[in-house]
Formats: sequence, C-alpha cells, structure tokens
Amino acid sequence: MRLEGKVALITGGTSGIGSATAIRFANEGAAVAITGRNAERGEQVVQEIVANGGDAIFIRSDVRLAGDCRHAVDQTLERFGKIDVLFNNAGVFHPKTIPDCTEEEWDETIDSSLKGAFLMSKYVLPSMIEQGSGSIIHTSSGWGVLGGDKAAAYCAAKGGLIVMAKAMAIDHGPDGIRVNCVCPGDVLTPMLPDDAAKRGMSWDDYAVGAADRPLGRIGTAEDIANAVLYLASDESSFVTGDSLVVDGGGVAG
Repeated sequence: MRLEGKVALITGGTSGIGSATAIRFANEGAAVAITGRNAERGEQVVQEIVANGGDAIFIRSDVRLAGDCRHAVDQTLERFGKIDVLFNNAGVFHPKTIPDCTEEEWDETIDSSLKGAFLMSKYVLPSMIEQGSGSIIHTSSGWGVLGGDKAAAYCAAKGGLIVMAKAMAIDHGPDGIRVNCVCPGDVLTPMLPDDAAKRGMSWDDYAVGAADRPLGRIGTAEDIANAVLYLASDESSFVTGDSLVVDGGGVAG
C-alpha cells in the first residue's frame, strides 16, 4: 500500500474531492483526520473508512479561524502522533464578477482557500520540520492557472495557492518537505450543480459546457483523489513546487 504507516490531515473532507481522497488514502494504508463544518457528513465519511478496516477521525473545524486550525492539528497529533500529509482542500465558490462580488463573498472565498491553507500549513509545518519529512498539497484549479468567467475571487484564491506552493517549496525543501498543488477542472461534486443554479443555467446545458474539453467528459472526485495520492506518496519524491492539472485537457485546449 502506497501510504502505509502515514498520517494524513484533510480539510474540506466531508464531501466531494475531500471525502474521495480521505477514502482513497485510507484504502492505501493511511490513518486519516478530516475536517469540515458539517459534523454529520464528517462522521459518515469516518464510518465508511472504519467499516472498511481503516482508521479515521473527524474534527469539526472552520479553516478561516486560526484557533480551529490549531485545534485540528493538535487533535491529529494527539491521536496519531504525527502528520505526514496535509491536504488543504477546503474552499467555496461564488460565481461573481468584481462589481457583483460583495466584500463578504470575497472574504469568504479568499479565507476558505488561501488563508485556510496558510493557517493549516503554519500549524502543521513545525511537526513536519521536526520529523524531517512531509507532503503538503493545496487544491487550486485550472482557473488558478488561466482564469475563468464570473469567478474573480475564486481565481484570485486559487492562483494565489499556486504561487504560495512554489514559495513554500523553496523555503521547506531543505527540511525534507514537498509542497504542490492539484488543479482540477470541472468535477462532479455538489459545487458543480450549485454553480449551474447560481448562473441561472439548466444542469443539462451546464454539463455540456463542462464536458467540452479534449477528453469529452466531466471529471470525478476519484480522478482528483488519484492525483492527490500521487503527490502524497513517495512516487512523487522528486516533485515539489509544481501544479498538477487534472482537467481532461481543458487548460491544454
């Protein structure tokens, strides 16, 4: 198993890419701590992992709050003794242009993705530095690379994660710590139909546009989980400061 003996902490782990990655990691031998704001969904993910012989805990946490982030790290270290992998996956999306975006929507978007990754990394890094190893992965986006329509705050947050990962990789490579981004394209998670509704589009019309890429389909949460597994595992031991785009060729096209 590719993560046997490893401990992973995953934010935004209660649904979509986060829960798929938690389950994938557990199947590869990792003990998993997941965070999120919905305790019911979090416990369901934990139960699924435990039912399949894995080890997992849920920690209710809002990554926008420093105290919650510190608590999540402390609880993970208390339960499992170390953290080998941090997957900063929490985030929100408001389909708004700059004039349409409220200050509250801007702050929520930036704080959930970019500030949350900063805070979680801040509190995880000391233990990784002490053990001399670790892998940190941020969920960015294809739109963090190219930009997209009606998504200014989201693009700002996701683009920021890419450059922050490069800076972190430079700072902490000598500590034995790798830092990378995964950049999904359109993925069938609860966020996608919600975006369609907010844009006033039918799901059928939205789905046609989302699948308009060289591979001709919308991604799955498992597609992204497989990429995150690669970045978390020793198979990517010479990869840091990189952004792995997993979008069916959308950026290429």
